[in-house]
Amino acid sequence: MAKRRTFSRSEKLRILAAADACVAPGEIGALLRQEGIYSSHLATWRKQRQSSGETEALACKRGPKADSASAQERRVLELEKQVERLQAKLVKADVIIDVQKNLPFCWG
Repeated sequence: MAKRRTFSRSEKLRILAAADACVAPGEIGALLRQEGIYSSHLATWRKQRQSSGETEALACKRGPKADSASAQERRVLELEKQVERLQAKLVKADVIIDVQKNLPFCWG
């Protein structure tokens, strides 16, 4: 199975600097072929560099961002549902136990 290629922040900055230095037609295409990347990589990295600045640029992780507040709310909801299920089970168990206690008296 193929493994996704990842670029470190320093690699991304080096490639962006090389791309910014390209002035002649076709130089960027040659750079892309040499590095084995797509033009969409450059576009994405440039947007990240522009939006977050050089210091934090290009260090973002893949996948959804973890939001601790919503994760905690989800966990609370899960636990509340679990408590409701267990309480319903307890009520059923209590009814069954009461019936089993009174069963000998019913038969004589």
